[in-house]
Amino acid sequence: MDKKTTSRDGTSLAYRVIGRGPTVILVSGAMSTGGTVAPLAHRLADHCTAVVYDRRGRGESGDTAPYAVEREVEDLAALIDAVGGAAGLFGVSSGGALVIEATASGLPVRQAAVYEVPFADFLDGGAGKRAYTERLRAALSEGRRGDAVELFLRLTGLGEETIRSARESPMWAGMESVAPSLAYDDAVLGDGVLPGERLAAVSVPLLSVAGGASPGWMREAAEAVARTVPRGTYRALEGQTHAVEPEVLAPVLAEFFSG
Repeated sequence: MDKKTTSRDGTSLAYRVIGRGPTVILVSGAMSTGGTVAPLAHRLADHCTAVVYDRRGRGESGDTAPYAVEREVEDLAALIDAVGGAAGLFGVSSGGALVIEATASGLPVRQAAVYEVPFADFLDGGAGKRAYTERLRAALSEGRRGDAVELFLRLTGLGEETIRSARESPMWAGMESVAPSLAYDDAVLGDGVLPGERLAAVSVPLLSVAGGASPGWMREAAEAVARTVPRGTYRALEGQTHAVEPEVLAPVLAEFFSG
């Protein structure tokens, strides 16, 4: 990251600006940094001014206790101000929940787009999310960062053998370093149930996207987001999963944000 701005509570935020055209801030999901969405930003660069940033508590950005979802909304307000005073927002997974909250809060957002926000009421009524929250809090409060990462990986559907291999890999130390931020993404998702009132407060156009090869509950959640916002649109990308390919997603976002 080559730029810095400061949030309302004094937290330093690292970001980078790529491309030209309408400004769009890309919000990453759990266990991710701005670098995770940088490939998408580069794909958008011919059509949009893409802004990638490290959310608080990860990468080159700072962190300030105590955490609250409102602080991350203030982070986006600071970024929007730094890049011109208004912007579009795109969020992937739990980052999409943050985009919804920021937009509903009245930030100067022109358009918003989200990819597969995992509202778990379409999976099991949110029971799994509640159990995960309890176990995650215990692991982090006891300093068991590795166990916290394992909990998240199981939540995403990875098998035990794959998790064991990940724990023995060189990338594990980096994953443990951002483990505390798992609590931030958990907080952004709340109880895991579709936030009808917040979605109804989103007054700008919102595009909700899902992968055609993703589990049915994720597509149902994405469709429900589009139905609940006043100006929502739903798109399914054939053959895509939660790990959407930037070259497939970018043209859809470019059309939406530059249209």
